[in-house]
Amino acid sequence: MASCAAGRAPLGFPSTRRTSVGEQRVGRLASAYGQAVTAHRQARERWAAARALLDRLAGQPVPERTADLVARLDRLAGDLAAPTNATSTLGGPAPVRIGEASTVDGRFPLLLPLGAGGHLAISTDARDPRVAVLLRVLVLRLLATAAPGAVRVVGIDPAALGATFLPLRPLRDAGLLDAPAVTEAEIDVLLGAAETHARAAQHAGPGEGGLLLVVAASAPGPRQLARLAALTHAGPAAAVCVLLAGHPAALPGQAPPPLGATTTLRLDERYAWVGDPPGHPFSADGTGLAVPVLLDGDPPASAVRALAARLGAAVRADEALHVADLLPERRWTDSARTGLRTVVGRAGRAPVTLAFDDATPHWLVGGRTGAGKTVFLIDVLYGLAARYSPAELRLYLLDFKEGVSFTEFVPTERDPSFLPHARAVGVESDREYGLAVLRELRRELNHRADEFKAHGVTKLADLPAGEAAPRIVAVIDEFQVLLAGNDRVAREAVDLLEELARKGRSYGVHLVLASQSTTGVEALYGRAESLFGQFALRVALPGGGAVLGPRGEAAAATALGSAVVNTAAGAAGADTLVRFPDAHADARQIARLRYELWDARPDDVPPPAVFRGYAAAHLEDDPAGTALHPGGRRPSALVGRTVDVDGTPARFVLDATPGRHLGVVGTSTTGAHVLRAAALSLARQHPPGDVEFVLAPLVEAADALADDTAAGLKAAGHPVTLVDAAGLRQRLGELAADTGTVGKTYLVVFGVDAVGAALVRTEPGTFRSGHDDLRALLREGPGRGVHLLGWWRGLRRLADDLGGSQNRDDVACLLALNVPAGDLGLHLGVTDLAYTPRADRALLVDRHAQRTALIVPFTRPGHRYEEED
Repeated sequence: MASCAAGRAPLGFPSTRRTSVGEQRVGRLASAYGQAVTAHRQARERWAAARALLDRLAGQPVPERTADLVARLDRLAGDLAAPTNATSTLGGPAPVRIGEASTVDGRFPLLLPLGAGGHLAISTDARDPRVAVLLRVLVLRLLATAAPGAVRVVGIDPAALGATFLPLRPLRDAGLLDAPAVTEAEIDVLLGAAETHARAAQHAGPGEGGLLLVVAASAPGPRQLARLAALTHAGPAAAVCVLLAGHPAALPGQAPPPLGATTTLRLDERYAWVGDPPGHPFSADGTGLAVPVLLDGDPPASAVRALAARLGAAVRADEALHVADLLPERRWTDSARTGLRTVVGRAGRAPVTLAFDDATPHWLVGGRTGAGKTVFLIDVLYGLAARYSPAELRLYLLDFKEGVSFTEFVPTERDPSFLPHARAVGVESDREYGLAVLRELRRELNHRADEFKAHGVTKLADLPAGEAAPRIVAVIDEFQVLLAGNDRVAREAVDLLEELARKGRSYGVHLVLASQSTTGVEALYGRAESLFGQFALRVALPGGGAVLGPRGEAAAATALGSAVVNTAAGAAGADTLVRFPDAHADARQIARLRYELWDARPDDVPPPAVFRGYAAAHLEDDPAGTALHPGGRRPSALVGRTVDVDGTPARFVLDATPGRHLGVVGTSTTGAHVLRAAALSLARQHPPGDVEFVLAPLVEAADALADDTAAGLKAAGHPVTLVDAAGLRQRLGELAADTGTVGKTYLVVFGVDAVGAALVRTEPGTFRSGHDDLRALLREGPGRGVHLLGWWRGLRRLADDLGGSQNRDDVACLLALNVPAGDLGLHLGVTDLAYTPRADRALLVDRHAQRTALIVPFTRPGHRYEEED
């Protein structure tokens, strides 16, 4: 007890230590009270002096200078009250409201000098909701006080991953706000672009436009903070305003870099304070506004949408793009030796040029239906065609959707003009046609490889001037259709695309693949990375973010007429938001350009080979059909047009080889049309009267076509005999017998299966059946100039008439119509037959030549496939 009491002062009296602390607190209170009394006395003295001055001036005329000052202040107040009427760019610092300062006598609006050369640093980052709101408010007010399109807004938000800017999404959709940078790589790219802008503005002067850089949270490293600080020191001429939240950032072992011309804003639990006001806990030098500030609240979403709509409309009207903006002043003056380049649109007010070269040899374009893929591609193609002559550039254009993407590049009956650079154009292309184009491109690669070896070079640019080859650009719209399924066509197409993408860089062959989606393609499983990894340049239109990789739609463009262009295979930090013109809206200008290029074409440039997937084929208007004439060595039956790059005629030579007959199989009446075309084409290759045609129309569906065929053959000067089933049985016996009285004969049977009963019966005297005579004719007839052209409506009846699968080569040419692929493959002995039956296609199989080709079968003019059952 004693020891404890000894250490204490008597009850009711403080110890010496506590007395000193209390005295310190009383001293600080007394000092603060004294400062307040002094400030109050000074304020009363100033108030009294101002009141005395007003009393002396009462009743006296206001001096002219004072009146002028009042008028100027009035106009200034009007301008501040209606900032949306301003039409300036982001010029030097100007007052911008951030909230209300609170005093004992009331509140007043607080304005800070912001703009080019006037910046703001906030002590807390945007994870504080008040800071996030303030940044959004300032973005809106600075945009509202600038001319539409004169200010570009970019953001850095690594802490909230861009969430600070989500309420401003309408501004981004209107093209007024870029996607925020959230990773270190993206921040580096953005800062580099800001520094480039600052240098350009200092060089170009006030008309360059302004850049508002909003940092929602401090940059990750000291180097980036130093770059931000340097931008604040660049001055008004740099046309950059920095809003920096989370500054000063805590840097290990060093102080943050000093900022230039920057107002500081510090937040406590309730208020914001401007600078370091006297008496404030943060005060270091006693400067600043010694009143608390209540920051303004978040603007309503309707106000954001209204501002975005107004500014977006004004920007679009002021910066409307036209195809002419993408074109060079002079046509065909550029050289393609080191690559192809063209302007595709604008980023802000700066033109954007993209290239097909060693860095970006191939392009991948993504976008939903209606997003503008076709428009973007047409802009690119016309831009290239205006810069490079047909000797420098060759185009292969494929469209796999039900549209007319590339029809304006080809001649029509009404308009003979075409794009002279186009080598092949597919409209509503078949997958097999796309495969044929890829095969031709591979043949071109192999040809160029041999040429490079002969000259000892490895790149197109190194070829001698006289040996230079044109660069090739192959555009495949909706390419996923080409790769649909996992059949032979899809697998071969992937192999070819991968080879072309890998080798094309060196040989001047460039690919553009466009699609709504690059995912879910079965043929690409396990190979997408190796294929798309070759496509360094990505274009993401609305709904096409998948081409940018894992970032997906978060980085894709959202407004029609815009695209995010990435030059690093989708990697973050290499994005540019580009606006491009609507080629369809400039139809007249496009037409004039096409005529201009068409008129300037060299004489040796032919029209493009055109494959119209929806168009029927007719012998009457086919160049190969009209060119037929007597005197050839071996007559051939023309049955259609091959689905290939050149649209070569589908023909089958009828020579003396056993089995040189034509069998058409399928229930479709197109079979009768094919027999008609085959017979008429053969008639044109024989002198009049040189050959007899025996026609057997055995099914009602073929009666009209058989009559039409007979009329055409007679008009060509050939004897024609029409027979029924009994007459056919008799002629088979005559043609099969080697009597020496039979001349060159074509036996054309419309519906061979309809004579099956007559073929089964045997002759009483000879005991030969019709099948015996038919099979003898098939084996021995070609050697005597006798050939059968027959239409069977079923594969089973054909096999029965041939005597089984072991005799299937007795009809060496088979044309399959609407026959199931499985049944056809079984008949042919093929396990992997790539064929999809459809109304306007047929599969031509020449078993002797081991040739299979998809064709568009010839039909009589006026026939429509959709009329068939």
